[in-house]
Amino acid sequence: MLDLKDVSLSLDGNAGVVEILHGITLSVPERETVGLVGPSGSGKSSLLMVMGGLERATGGEVMALGHDLTAMDEDALARFRREHMGVVFQSFHLIPTMTALENVATPLELAGVADAFDRAAEELEAVGLGHRTGHYPAQMSGGEQQRVALARAAAPRPDILLADEPTGNLDAATGEQIMDLLFGLRDRHGSTLILVTHSRELAERCDRTIRLVDGRLSEETRRAEAAE
Repeated sequence: MLDLKDVSLSLDGNAGVVEILHGITLSVPERETVGLVGPSGSGKSSLLMVMGGLERATGGEVMALGHDLTAMDEDALARFRREHMGVVFQSFHLIPTMTALENVATPLELAGVADAFDRAAEELEAVGLGHRTGHYPAQMSGGEQQRVALARAAAPRPDILLADEPTGNLDAATGEQIMDLLFGLRDRHGSTLILVTHSRELAERCDRTIRLVDGRLSEETRRAEAAE
């Protein structure tokens, strides 16, 4: 599903070039759930963005569903994400001038889905927001906005679902509800799920956790190993 070979990432900063990722080699099979963990600044979110083609690796190879993301231009990457990936951000990234229904339907319309609004309504119902379709983001709580973001990511029925700190801006009780919804959407659509988290509870629900330190893979733990 995803194969990274010797991936590196460097960015230009005010003080010069900053090395973010160093020689990451990683394979994620179909339908696996992977948690990326590690201290702040370790490169977790950058690695997730590289996996989604939202950040271009400066070295190595990123293969997704047999396609080389590092060889695609921006238009090709956008089409690939639209057809195969769903992304959930910590800060929701909803369009403030659109209703919940419109936010979820927009990527479907861009993909040419004929029943975009019907499918969007179905996904909002699946996350418990069937009664909030006509509300704008400012009229909803943080937890509700994240539910809309989950519905938007899941509506295209993606092969790969990426989530960057999906519970980071939420209180514990709401975060737990979002966890349940996230894994429920994964099961519903059969997606491969890769998420960045500081939450021990969320990481423990993953099939495998990968720890990053200073932009390098530090260790891996599989759920079966943790239970022994």
